[in-house]
Amino acid sequence: MNVRFEPSAGLRGRIRPPADKSISHRAALIGAMASEPVRIRNYLDAEDTNSTLAAVGALGAIVEVRADDLLIRGGGLRNAQEPPGVIDVGNAGTLMRLLPGWLAFQPGMAFTLDGDASIRGRPIDRIAEPLRAMGARIDAREGRFPPFTVHGERLRGIEYELPVASAQVKSCILIAGLTTAQTAVIEPTASRDHTERMMLRAGAPIGREPIAPSGYRTTIGNADELELEVVEIPGDLSSAAFLIAAGVIVRGSRLLLEGVGVNWTRAGFLRILERMGAIVVGEVEPPGTFSAEEPVADLDVCAGPLEGTVVEAEEVPLAIDELPLVALLGCFAEGETAVRGASELRVKESDRIASVVDGLTGLGGDIEATEDGFVVRGTGGLRGGTLDARGDHRLAMLGAVAGLASREGVEVLGMEAAAVSYPGFADDVARLR
Repeated sequence: MNVRFEPSAGLRGRIRPPADKSISHRAALIGAMASEPVRIRNYLDAEDTNSTLAAVGALGAIVEVRADDLLIRGGGLRNAQEPPGVIDVGNAGTLMRLLPGWLAFQPGMAFTLDGDASIRGRPIDRIAEPLRAMGARIDAREGRFPPFTVHGERLRGIEYELPVASAQVKSCILIAGLTTAQTAVIEPTASRDHTERMMLRAGAPIGREPIAPSGYRTTIGNADELELEVVEIPGDLSSAAFLIAAGVIVRGSRLLLEGVGVNWTRAGFLRILERMGAIVVGEVEPPGTFSAEEPVADLDVCAGPLEGTVVEAEEVPLAIDELPLVALLGCFAEGETAVRGASELRVKESDRIASVVDGLTGLGGDIEATEDGFVVRGTGGLRGGTLDARGDHRLAMLGAVAGLASREGVEVLGMEAAAVSYPGFADDVARLR
């Protein structure tokens, strides 16, 4: 589906962004591992998160979609059922990387995971290595690609140092550590901590301590059971980021985004925006906080002039999904904007470094790729044109925002990709025009 987004004179209004995708995935997974039913309010109804509901259903959980919430009745931590066929993860990379942590400690059972064409190109060796060290057996296509099979075993605890900070890899190891005496994960810099917070709420013996200069050591031990009761999913900051970016670069805009999750391990984009001179007002959780709760705030956004900035490697995990927007903002900023240490972008739904550089260049941007990021020279705006989403939901929404702020408009090829995380994005944009 191709959709054209014409230049806008200004975006106005208030809106509540969709539920957080990362937290929705984790609520469904940990809910399926819990010993008592779990109510989930504001679960994201999107392709990726629905793949997670289907997956936990295939593993024996009963999923009941009700008028105002979702109820999951799981079989308990150690009682996953072996499905008769393949578990289809669709396009959900988070599901593909977190679920094996649970499957790895189901002794005597084998679970095969597969997905769409995009998933089949995304490597799983970064979760396979620590799971194998814990005693699980994993067979993968060409040794590192889906489809792959997890053979459950009795696991042993390990101390694992992540080569690159990754919330998904860290979460997989911590989930697998729930049946070990103690497992520790060391990350060089902070990454999203939604898994740790939800496990803490569920009663798991989990702890975290800072390690100089900017890393963390997180430990987890044996848990007899998990109990969550009720989970309230906040608005997704990564989805809200596209509206925030539009509010910043479309002249005459003033937006209020309500009920947005502002966990400090997700708010890297807001800190980058602040450096660039953007006006986004809202109370964000202080860095270093470790709590069982997810903080929520309303964000007030208005358009204004921007200055270029440099995003260094230690900032990347806290803004990984929003980095394409940093490139877009750089096109409208004065001076040069650079992102470094973001090689993780090359193994997302698309090679996001190449996709963003090609897409924005085609719209008139002055941007070039580096091995682990990109450099943008601000030209004051974009001409417009056509942008191919390449099946990537974030690239589709990037093209839409670019069109609103461009001189001639942008036609997005494959706009339907946005349904992966933000099914109503185009409708919300239309309401704000």
